[in-house]
Amino acid sequence: MLSLQHEHPWDLPPAEARETQQRLSQFVETADRLGEVKRVAGVDVGFDKRAGLTRAAVVVLEFPSLEFREQTLVTQPTRFPYVPGLLSFREAPAILAALESLQQLPDVILCDGQGIAHPRRFGIACHLGVLTDLPSIGVAKKRLIGSRDEPADTRGDWAALTHKGETLGAVLRSRMGVKPIYVSCGHRVGLETAVELVMQCTTRYRLPETTRRADRLASGK
Repeated sequence: MLSLQHEHPWDLPPAEARETQQRLSQFVETADRLGEVKRVAGVDVGFDKRAGLTRAAVVVLEFPSLEFREQTLVTQPTRFPYVPGLLSFREAPAILAALESLQQLPDVILCDGQGIAHPRRFGIACHLGVLTDLPSIGVAKKRLIGSRDEPADTRGDWAALTHKGETLGAVLRSRMGVKPIYVSCGHRVGLETAVELVMQCTTRYRLPETTRRADRLASGK
């Protein structure tokens, strides 16, 4: 059963939402603190703008076989506007409800979004991880902040994503001949372990199977 370690209002003005991120960021752990990984989950969110609805999907796979185990989809009214850097206030309430409806919680969550590669070092992977105390990893398709070098065009090669002298994540070549993805620590998973887990969840596509399947479920494909 899902048990939240911290709670706060979600319908906050942007300035107060940023203050909440700053306050909760002190609880983020960027070193490994996870047990044996047997179940990995991908989370993603889709929006029906006309109906004003948020669809949060969670897909759980067995690890390392990546065999399907469980999925859930929760639909809620969209209550927070799109504000850059505040993605979690728009998406996390529905994701938490989806996690709550699982029969068994995963050992690690792979989020379609940023971890500490965020202006306040508190992207959606950190937010979900800190609230639930579940190990989490940010796996983003685009860069939000930071400077980067281009990794070699070799599957699994990565370069550091840096900001103000701090390494925030990995620019990871998950597949040859395609754009890299951006991996960063969410909570309770160090960067090298995060990269390794993402690569173990990635087959012949650019995105890991967790993210790819959750995206299809959330978008109704």
